[in-house]
Amino acid sequence: METKRLVFIGVGGQGNLLASRLLGEAALSMGIHTVVSEIHGMAQRGGIVESAVLLGDVSSPIVSGGEADVLVGFEPVETMRALGKCNKDTLVITNTHPLPPFTVAIGQGDYPTVEESLEAISSRVGRLIALDGNRIAREVGNPLALNMVMLGALLGSGAVPVEPDAMKKVISSSTKKAFLESNLKAFDRGMEEATGTRAAG
Repeated sequence: METKRLVFIGVGGQGNLLASRLLGEAALSMGIHTVVSEIHGMAQRGGIVESAVLLGDVSSPIVSGGEADVLVGFEPVETMRALGKCNKDTLVITNTHPLPPFTVAIGQGDYPTVEESLEAISSRVGRLIALDGNRIAREVGNPLALNMVMLGALLGSGAVPVEPDAMKKVISSSTKKAFLESNLKAFDRGMEEATGTRAAG
């Protein structure tokens, strides 16, 4: 199969490491050769957390500059900061809900508007899918389900050869019963958002 290199970027506590691991498990369940790597960074302090999932004929877990086929960003400015991993054909899927760092809160840093971030992203990549994942997670009754929304958007984009049913099986086996229904709803809503964006784009 065609090699796919995906980068997940976010802030500590958003669940992007779990999202990359679940994607890797779903791909493996379908017999797709998969390599998953994690860079924990300053996760416990709300710092940047990056992970990569490589599908196909690959051995190295590293996605070098300009190599990402897909960038999944859990926070718009962190998505913008990771554009060095992208190229003119990259698909970017980003959450639009801002999570400014502490320095901005105390007036020691500037934070661009979401519109500015999205404009900067779209000008440098092949396709952009932007959605308010936090809002969707709240609407399904589980504010912690952002990662499920983003996984749904990824599969809804058609960018990876992982079947939604395979993904749902992995989510079901990895989720506490109390959160299973809302996680699956979040996944479905993410798929719907990406499919709608794809049809409109």
